[in-house]
Amino acid sequence: MINFTLNGKAHSYDGDSEMPLLWYLRDEAGLTGTKYACGIGECGACMVHLNGQAMQSCLIQMGDLDGAMVTTIEGLSAQGDHPVQMAWKEHNVPQCGYCQSGQIMMAAALIAENPNMSEQEIRREMWGNICRCGTYQRIVNAVKSAAEKSK
Repeated sequence: MINFTLNGKAHSYDGDSEMPLLWYLRDEAGLTGTKYACGIGECGACMVHLNGQAMQSCLIQMGDLDGAMVTTIEGLSAQGDHPVQMAWKEHNVPQCGYCQSGQIMMAAALIAENPNMSEQEIRREMWGNICRCGTYQRIVNAVKSAAEKSK
């Protein structure tokens, strides 16, 4: 039995230990805010927080979760008022929106670790999150804004 915390609630899992966390989130927990895109950890669309660190949920196996704390976009803020979410709205970041939950989860983890990042550091740290619409400058502006408000 694998016991872990998902968005602040206790969960138990007794299935295939090699199943990706992404499938559990979407198919068993019904949390569809975390997106499936590449499935090989290259795009960042499935980013979640695992023990406070941004990680691609397509690469995390259920067997690795015993005692872990997982946060998805649904758990970041129930009201959608996390500073990163507010900055995303303020800077009108989303276009198609597919990558947004992964982008927001990555940005939230980065800001929690270092709210004093330079623009160059933001670009370097966010490089693994691909936006096919190309809203990268808006993403950087939103991360800078959220970081300022988080200080």
